[in-house]
Amino acid sequence: MPQSKTKRRPQPVAKPKNLPPSKLWVPTLMFALILLGIVVIVTNYFGMLPGGANNAFLLIGISEVTIGFVVATLLR
Repeated sequence: MPQSKTKRRPQPVAKPKNLPPSKLWVPTLMFALILLGIVVIVTNYFGMLPGGANNAFLLIGISEVTIGFVVATLLR
C-alpha cells in the first residue's frame, strides 16, 4: 500500500483570550430594550398608545426586543 508523501501537522489550538467582564451598560441596555419592547407590544395590544392599535408600534416593539437580544451577544 502506498504511503502519503506529505506530512500533515495538526493545526495548533488557539488559546482562549481572557477577556474582562462586560461593562455595566451592556446588561442594563439589554434588559431595558427587552422590557421596553415588551411594554410597547402589550400597550399596543390593549390600544393604550396614541392612535390606538397600530402595526407601526408593534414593529417598534419587536425591533427593540430584537436589538436587546443582539446586545445580549456582547455580554460576557
